[in-house]
Amino acid sequence: MDKLTALSLSIGVIAGVATFFAVLPLTAGIFFIWAATIAWAAYFLLGANQEAVVNNITCGIFGVFMAWATALMLTEISPTTMLGFPFMAAFTVCAAVIVMCLAANIPRLATIPCSVLGYSSTFAYLLQTPDKLNKDVLLGFSMSNPLLVISISFVVGTFCGVWSAQLSGKLTTK
Repeated sequence: MDKLTALSLSIGVIAGVATFFAVLPLTAGIFFIWAATIAWAAYFLLGANQEAVVNNITCGIFGVFMAWATALMLTEISPTTMLGFPFMAAFTVCAAVIVMCLAANIPRLATIPCSVLGYSSTFAYLLQTPDKLNKDVLLGFSMSNPLLVISISFVVGTFCGVWSAQLSGKLTTK
C-alpha cells in the first residue's frame, strides 16, 4: 500500500492499542493518552528517527521536571504575600521558563519545543486534575506524581511513534 495509507493505518492501530491500555482499569492512570499523543506527534515532527527518540524523551522529561519544580515553588507562595499570589506565580513561571530555555546551551537539552511540551503537559495535568497541585502529590511516590505519570506518558508516546513508523514501513509497498 502507499506510504500515507500505511502510516494512517499503523497510527490508527497503535492509537487503538494505546487507548485500550490507557483506559484499562489495571493500567489506567499509569499513563495518559493525551500526553502520550503529544510526545508521539513530537517524535514525528523531530524526524521520526533515533535522534528524535532521544531528544523527545530527554527534553520532554526535562520539561516535566522543570514544571514539577515550578509547581513545588508555587506551593510555597502564601496567598497573602505582599505582591499577591498572581504576581508571584507569574514571576516563578517566568524564571523557570527562562532557566528551561537557557538549558538549551547543554546540547542534550537543546530541543526546547519538547521541553515546553513536557512542561505544558505537566501543568495541564496539575491544573485540570483536582487536588494534584499540592506538596503531598508532588513529593509523594505514587502514580499521582506528575514526575512519574507524565514522564511515563512521554516515553510511551514516543515509542508509540516508533512502533507506528515501523509498522508503516512494513505495510508500505516499494
